[in-house]
Formats: sequence, structure tokens, C-alpha cells
Amino acid sequence: MKSWTRRDFVRATGLAGGLTSIIPTNAKNMIQTSEKIKIIQTGSDFEREPLIRPFGFKGGYMSEIWQTIAWLKSDSGFSTTGLCSQSVLWSDASVFSSYSEGGGNALMYAMTEYALKLIKEIPFTSPVDLLDKILDKVYEYGKKITDNPHLRKTFALNALVAIDIAAWKIYASENGLTTFDEIIPAEYKSALSYRHSSVASIPLMAYTIPVSEIKQAADDGYFFMKIKIGQPGTQKEMLEKDMARLSEIHSAIGNYRTEHTKDGKLPYYFDANGRYMEKDTLMKLIDHTKKIGAFEQIAIIEEPFPEHAEIDVSDIPVRLAADESAHTDKDARVRIQMGYSAIALKAIAKTLSMTLKIAHVAKQEHVPCFCADLTVNPILVDWNKNVAARLDPFPGLGTGLLETNGHQNYENWTKMESYHPFPGSDWRKTKAGIFHLDEEFYLKAGGVLADSEHYLRKFEKV
Repeated sequence: MKSWTRRDFVRATGLAGGLTSIIPTNAKNMIQTSEKIKIIQTGSDFEREPLIRPFGFKGGYMSEIWQTIAWLKSDSGFSTTGLCSQSVLWSDASVFSSYSEGGGNALMYAMTEYALKLIKEIPFTSPVDLLDKILDKVYEYGKKITDNPHLRKTFALNALVAIDIAAWKIYASENGLTTFDEIIPAEYKSALSYRHSSVASIPLMAYTIPVSEIKQAADDGYFFMKIKIGQPGTQKEMLEKDMARLSEIHSAIGNYRTEHTKDGKLPYYFDANGRYMEKDTLMKLIDHTKKIGAFEQIAIIEEPFPEHAEIDVSDIPVRLAADESAHTDKDARVRIQMGYSAIALKAIAKTLSMTLKIAHVAKQEHVPCFCADLTVNPILVDWNKNVAARLDPFPGLGTGLLETNGHQNYENWTKMESYHPFPGSDWRKTKAGIFHLDEEFYLKAGGVLADSEHYLRKFEKV
């Protein structure tokens, strides 16, 4: 029997227009995936989406989020788009504070442009292979244009999200793959082998969210909420504000009950974004939660310390999660060795390619993962959801976890939802704090492998 190559397949089926839905199953099984993919044409654009109110974390505030779009065309004739919601403040707060909000976004976008130029000269066998070949070059370019020799690597990864997504869609088309399960390379499948029928939908409660809205979210069925701590000010001021905030929140929702946890209580998920400089300061906050009766409900404290602090956390009596400090799979392994017992995955912030590597390390080390948000657009929510749907159940819960807060923060969220290839699908709707994932979600990969007409139209004249 002939072993089909990608180009044999394209020639035989005439699929250069991307009609992957008509690929016969037996043909897909015969296609080799080792042939290199070559990008011959690229394009980019962006939209500035305003936020409802200043969005605060890491001691700063954002007023808008740039939605960048990368467009790729391969030498086989396939073309597609990938999206990114840029977050300069999350990726590197020092860049955010050194430039205007628009200036920081322009610098990250310039790195995307630089990468688009690079990839036309670099054939690849998979998007993971492509990321391995360009990440260091883009990172070094970023250091130069930001004038920051200590630029955080997540800044470069965030800049590459749209290209990585477009590369995965090109990879799927080139190889006749139509589901998310099919595109996951064999070496990473064990980390994403589960199939949840539902995942918890986690809203974000930033500094500026009134406690009345947190209470309303609990009334609406949200049982797992992410609460920002590490408020602006000195360490003393931050601690005082955080203790007062947790007291107020626990007083409002501490007595609520849910069917989704073993003890029936609402789990608390606190995110400090590296604002606590010393272990002693965090322990004072933890002691405060014991005094007010909230300690037993703490499920996760995420990223309490700055990554350069390199504090051993194995003696802290709550589950600590690494997020932005786990830039890469190597960083994730170091954090696990330091005592971190959970990893926040962000395929929508660090690229799907790097996320597969990080999830693989966590699986090997028996450390649970969940998916956190970057206040991304509705299509990127479903990229993250495809990962969350396949992770092992989080300890204490029978389901996966997916943070999504775009609906709380974007001024034009409803309009942005209309850009989704399947805007009315049930899998997109949160019902009583849960996303229900049916066979259609898995069959259509949550719509992420399809193109959005809104974003694709930007490249009609290319």
C-alpha cells in the first residue's frame, strides 16, 4: 500500500481550499505527518477592544485589550487565521509601567510582526517544532525593542499566540485532522486524555468588583470564583486591604453551599500575581483566614511571590499554583520542585504548543492542572476549554476548571460573541456555573479549527 504524503493527499483530493470535512477516515489514517510545512505568505491586523471599567491586578489597571490576528498561507494553498488577546500587564508588568498602555501593546504587536517575517524562512513539521525554532529569536528581539534585558519570557509567548493557533489550524488542514484530539501529538496525549461532560466556569473578581456582585455571582450558581489579592500599595497596605477584602467576601458568601464539592462549601481561589514579597507576609494573610473561618475553603492560592524570589513553598499549608512564573516546561518542573502543587495552564497566553509541554511535565509529576484566563475573546475561550475538557479532574472536584472573565470585562462582549464560528452553541453557555460539553463540542473541537468570517475578511485582499 502506498504511504501518502501530505502533498499526495492534497493533489488527490483537491483540498487546497481547506474543505477538511470531506476527508475519508481511511485516507486520514494513511497521511504522514512528518513532511515539513512551509508558510509562503503572512498577514496581521488588530482591533482595540475597550473594557467596561479599569481592570486591576499586579498593582496596575488596563483600560483596553488588543485583539491581534495572524494570517498564514502554506505552499499547499491552505490559509487561515489565529487570534491573540494581548496582556502586557500580565506578561511583564515592568513593560506596562515603562510605556503608555498603547505603547506596550504596540511593542508586543511588533514582536508578532517580527515572528511572521521569520516563519516564512522556517519549514516545520508541527507547531511545537515551529515554536522551538522561533521562540528564542522572538524573545531576543523583544528584549531589544523594549530596552529591557530582563524581559519576561511570557511576553514573547503572548506575542506568539496568534501565530501558534494559526499554525495548529494549518497543521490540521495539511494533515486532514478535524478534531482537537487528532491534532494533539502522541507524546502529549496522556496529559489531555480525559473527557469531561462539564467543566466549572470560573469568573474573576478583581479589586474593583463590589462584594455585592460576588454575592450575585454565587446566587447565579457560580461556585468556584477567582479573587484577586495583592492590592496596590506598600506591603503593609496591601496586606491590610487583602485581609479586609477577604473578611468582607467570606461574610457575604461563606455560608453558601454547592453540590460540586465534597464538603459542600464554596472553594476559594486567590490570585496574588506575585505581589507578596515574603513568605511571612503571606502567612499573616493565611493566619487571618483561619481567624475568620475561611481557611478550610481555600482551594488554590496562585502565584503568591515574584518569580525571582525563588522561595521554597513546601511548608505553606495550602495548595499553591504556579502561573506566569511557569513560562516553559523547564520552569514548571522547577516550580514543582519548589513545592508548588498545581499549575495554571494558559494555552491562550503562552501558546498551545508550550502548554502541551507544561501539561506533560505536570502529568509526569502527578501535579493537577487547570485552565486560567487572560481576559480573552470568545473564540480563545474555546481554545482554553478544549484543554480544560481533557485534563484530569481537579482534586476535591469531579470536574475540570476553566476561568473565563471576558463577559465581565469587555464593553462589546455580545458583539465579539457574534464573531465565533458557532455563536449559538450550547457548549458556549454557562449554566449555573457550569459549561456542559456534549458530543457536538468534541466533534467540532468547540469551533476552534473553523475560521471566523469577521477576522478572515480582513485578509480578503491579501
